[in-house]
Amino acid sequence: MQAYKTEKVVSSNGALELTDLPFRPGQRVEIIILEQQAMETRSKEDAEVNPDILIGSVLEYIDSTGPVAVDDWEALR
Repeated sequence: MQAYKTEKVVSSNGALELTDLPFRPGQRVEIIILEQQAMETRSKEDAEVNPDILIGSVLEYIDSTGPVAVDDWEALR
C-alpha cells in the first residue's frame, strides 16, 4: 500500500481539496483524516503510527554514542 501525506486547511464551508495526488485516475484509495496537533501534545502512540512527527523534536544530544542502561543488563552482573 502506497501512502501519501499532505497538510491542508479546512475551508470555511468545511471542505478539503486534494490536488496533484500521486495515484492513477480511477484508482481506489482509502482516505483517513487526522487532526493535526502541536508537537508538544502528540502522544507516544502517534509516534508509533507516524514516526515522521519526531523530526525536529530533538533539542539536545547528550553523549549520543555512549552506552545506554548498562546497569540494566543482567549479563554484566
